[in-house]
Amino acid sequence: MIRTVAETGSTNDDVAALARAGAPEGLWLRAERQSGGRGRQGRSWHSPVGNLYASTLVRLHPGDPPAPTLALVVAVALKEVVSAFAPDPQVLIKWPNDLLVEGAKLAGILLERVEAAVVIGVGVNLAHYPDDVDRPVTSLAALTGSAPDPAAFLETLAGSFARWLGRWRGEGLAPVRSSWLAAAHPIGTALSTGAGEGLFDGLDEMGALRLRLADGTSHVIHAGDVFLI
Repeated sequence: MIRTVAETGSTNDDVAALARAGAPEGLWLRAERQSGGRGRQGRSWHSPVGNLYASTLVRLHPGDPPAPTLALVVAVALKEVVSAFAPDPQVLIKWPNDLLVEGAKLAGILLERVEAAVVIGVGVNLAHYPDDVDRPVTSLAALTGSAPDPAAFLETLAGSFARWLGRWRGEGLAPVRSSWLAAAHPIGTALSTGAGEGLFDGLDEMGALRLRLADGTSHVIHAGDVFLI
């Protein structure tokens, strides 16, 4: 089920409230505009009309893989859909929550736990991108010359996410992790993190980032900002 509103403060906040009220898994809420959109660590998210701002709800079941690994599920689904709408640009997943094209951010993902559920927010620069941020950003319109309709984009994303969620729940994390790694920046990519600089060394079995340090040791990072060098 996809609901659309003209404007709201934050789709994640709205879906969190719906989760507490008993809303079912699979609900998607899309806003044409957000007045209080945010990314990870409370960063504001520029929200003009024409981009995608949407959130969904996953209710955790006994035996599910760890909840934080849902970030891998939605990243793989989102990469699949972006590549379908823009087949030429090289789209890469960057841990923990970004999609990049030629080093510029195209999309972001935000997971928030609500009791025994997870709210997943997705923002994609379809028509516009901000010009007042301190990192490279882009949009599908800038890359391809035209922007997909946000409603059509979300309908495709909802289907892709449902398929990958089914695999995550039925087959475990392994196939999701494998697909994520195939779509990510290559092993050996130089990264800067809160733990220092190092080389991307893949993901551990639970989806955490492995960073290979200069002395050859590997440091496992479960959360935090990561930048390509």
